[in-house]
Amino acid sequence: MVTEWLIYRGTGEPHDRIDALPKAPPWRDFDGAPLLEPGPQIDHASTRRLGAYRDLAELHRPGAEELEVINAALYLRRPLLITGNPGTGKSTLAHAVAHELKLGRVLRWPIVSRTVLQDGLYRYDAIGRLQDVQIAAGAAGGEGTGDSAPGIGSYVRLGPLGTALLPTARPRVLLIDELDKSDIDLPNDLLNVLEEGEFGIPELERVADREPEVEVLTDDGAKVTIRGGRIRCHAFPFVVLTSNGERDFPAPLLRRCIHLELAQPDTDRLATMVKAHLGEEAAQLGGDLIEQFFARSRTELIAADQLLNAIYLTRFSGAPSKERLADLLIQRLDRNR
Repeated sequence: MVTEWLIYRGTGEPHDRIDALPKAPPWRDFDGAPLLEPGPQIDHASTRRLGAYRDLAELHRPGAEELEVINAALYLRRPLLITGNPGTGKSTLAHAVAHELKLGRVLRWPIVSRTVLQDGLYRYDAIGRLQDVQIAAGAAGGEGTGDSAPGIGSYVRLGPLGTALLPTARPRVLLIDELDKSDIDLPNDLLNVLEEGEFGIPELERVADREPEVEVLTDDGAKVTIRGGRIRCHAFPFVVLTSNGERDFPAPLLRRCIHLELAQPDTDRLATMVKAHLGEEAAQLGGDLIEQFFARSRTELIAADQLLNAIYLTRFSGAPSKERLADLLIQRLDRNR
């Protein structure tokens, strides 16, 4: 039986329980204003993640402990650090929470070795602005000052993290994917922003006396007004940090996060995953493959999307040797090549 304190219940059925979330703890209470319109509704990225037949299967129903950890992150307004092997559903969980709690499009920030904090906050096209000013001055016969060029806001676009921190009544969902692939500085650089829930845009702060309100683009492609060159959240976003366990994170980051370790899915969860993406019939016909996959996953590093690929191809390709085809697709990820 689901206890009443759970905001996210893992049923996959959209509801408005997010409005029952109690007031934030005093040390996580933010006062960003004025409140902006909510972000766009769930998009195709979430539909792909959750499966075309997601209404037929409770694919993303977590266990009791997982539910408690996810809800703890919601109540405490803390980032959720999810670790586990590839293919265990770490990234999909962010989409499942956004779908069930009706929090709109998931803001996704994929991390690579060259990623820096500003990539997630905002981008400023200084070169583009300089070129436009020069063009405008030239059009005025060389005597103008470039005043006819677009305002500075036309050259600023908020990134996924910057957009997530905009003041909204309901939290946005932000997926910071594969943080363990970053360089050594990024986890530390994230600390202050995640703790304070705000940041400044120096390019806008410098002109705040002349332009106190500047309209910029968000990661959603919408226009919002920034006041005084600073952004401060109202509802702290539901931040999901994923890691494949390829590195350790600094203790200051760990203490600011709620940690969830995802285990390899069992046969029931694998079956509902297949059902959600390929339908009931595919799950039944692929029963043997699901059992074989689960047995191998106990000693080998393999990912659930390999199983989906194998069942899809063996069902729809008409290949004469389906078992051999499945073996070729489900190869262990930790072997030397």
